Amino acid sequence: MKRDKHIPLTETVYYILLSLLEPAHGYLILQKIEELSDGQVRMAAGTLYGAIENLLKLKFIQPVESKDGRRKIYLITDMGKEILLLDTERMKHMIRITEDAFKNEGRI
Repeated sequence: MKRDKHIPLTETVYYILLSLLEPAHGYLILQKIEELSDGQVRMAAGTLYGAIENLLKLKFIQPVESKDGRRKIYLITDMGKEILLLDTERMKHMIRITEDAFKNEGRI
């Protein structure tokens, strides 16, 4: 199977897409990323908004209606979910073959 040109996702893009399985605004996305990564990934607002613009262009996320006109709310699209799942499967494969290699060495 041919690999999608957007794979592998960067760690930050992966976390942004994962955080947008539910609608969220920028500050909430930043909080979710920090929580999902156990504090290992902290993103500056400028970096986030640059990534959001790129993800909108790729149609991996979309804006959704908001009752609060001051905040833009985003949600992952079906295409974004597919890319997220493809990258998850790629990482699972890498973990599986690495564990197998270490089992053969008697390390696991």
